[in-house]
Amino acid sequence: MPDAPNRLVLASSSPYRRELLTRLQIPFEVMSPGIDESRRAGESPDALTCRLAGEKAAAIAREHPDAWVIGADQVAVCEGAVLCKPGDREKAAAQLLQMQGKPVDFLNGLVLLAPGFEECRCIPFRVHLRPLTPEQIMRYIERDLPFDCAGSFRSEGLGITLASGMDGGDPTALMGLPLIALTEMLGNAGHPLP
Repeated sequence: MPDAPNRLVLASSSPYRRELLTRLQIPFEVMSPGIDESRRAGESPDALTCRLAGEKAAAIAREHPDAWVIGADQVAVCEGAVLCKPGDREKAAAQLLQMQGKPVDFLNGLVLLAPGFEECRCIPFRVHLRPLTPEQIMRYIERDLPFDCAGSFRSEGLGITLASGMDGGDPTALMGLPLIALTEMLGNAGHPLP
């Protein structure tokens, strides 16, 4: 049985992306794509985020070919090093020690797959972290628990206290789902928007 017209699916298990997408006030479903998110040898950060976003969307689109599927992924890049989700306190502390006092680029891969339509973008957002002491970093980690955030930086929480400045055209990109770009992509595909 075909999917309902304009059925929108977010291919993500991220509660942050789910919360962001609700801001558009359009009905959607959430499905976890369950893909391998490992970086390939020699893969650039831009290519990594776009590939992962595309693989997430494609995994769901295979099961629901008539649906409009959104895939997204984010990595942090500091001085050429790719920083994904740390998973634990030790890795989070190491990431934040590496990033402190430096600019960090958060790259967002965003893919929209719809019947007869496919678009992929990489949307950057730069955060300048202020110099931090190990004690400040550990206090932040213990209070915000940023283990599921690229670069251990949760801007919608206490992570904002680590920043000295930000540069980017879409603040929602920093949180993992660039709504300005997504709105443009949905419009390009002909999806009705409020």
